[in-house]
Amino acid sequence: MSGATTNAFAGTPEPPYYAVIFTTQRTEVDDGYGAMADFMVELASQQPGFLGVESVRDASGFGITVSYWASQEAIAAWREHAQHRVARDTGRKKWYERFETRVARVERMSGGP
Repeated sequence: MSGATTNAFAGTPEPPYYAVIFTTQRTEVDDGYGAMADFMVELASQQPGFLGVESVRDASGFGITVSYWASQEAIAAWREHAQHRVARDTGRKKWYERFETRVARVERMSGGP
């Protein structure tokens, strides 16, 4: 992710599943952000119930990351993961000017070329 954009669709299964939508406005502080963002994606991908992630960030620092999970229990376990907690606390203190997290149940999906 490198704190920037991943140009790939998450390979999610047929619904239902859950989406965690993390919307952020970055501060001017970098100080390891890209490395931590990459590590969080790698670590999340090793967690039970993780289905995929999609992330974009524009030049102004506004970004949206959507991670997909099999269940609310998997989301709760990720939220409480010790290394994820450290990353969240650091983000609140220095990397994010503003952030919001939303959780939604995906009921259907469609797409095309």
